[in-house]
Amino acid sequence: MIISILNCDKKWGIGKKNGLLFTLKEDMKFFRETTLNHVVAMGENTLLSFPNGKPLKNRTHIVLSGDPSHNYEGVINVHTFDDFLRIISEKGQHEDVYIIGGASIYNQTLPYVDLVYLTKVDEDGGAEVFFTNLDELDNFEVIKESDTIKDGEHNIRFLTYKNTKKKEIL
Repeated sequence: MIISILNCDKKWGIGKKNGLLFTLKEDMKFFRETTLNHVVAMGENTLLSFPNGKPLKNRTHIVLSGDPSHNYEGVINVHTFDDFLRIISEKGQHEDVYIIGGASIYNQTLPYVDLVYLTKVDEDGGAEVFFTNLDELDNFEVIKESDTIKDGEHNIRFLTYKNTKKKEIL
């Protein structure tokens, strides 16, 4: 399966200044436990936002960079969106692949994902970058929703959306 995993504020904001809007321990724990020993797919800026710009431990990384001279150690480097989709599709036939950012990657891959794991924060984070409002799309439906919990100072809910009209990657 291909699964997007992210958090957003109540306006569907996901980032500012190439970073996250909130520090959420419960969300980070969920992310870590969910993606561990799986494939994660991202754009170049997401990789560079990790500590020391290094891949996360115990995951296979697929990284899209539009610059063919940008090749990173310890990852599967791809340089076109078509190749990115093809590799995600190949890996997704055998194991779960998690789309982990950034905004452009989330939005371009959205038609092809099976599920979206979304942590919704009940406040405005002052975002500069936004995710598609899935509640306004007829092909995404909530299939699972947690009760509201406290994550530090923030009220959050974990939601799972299913793409009912997933496009196949050719």
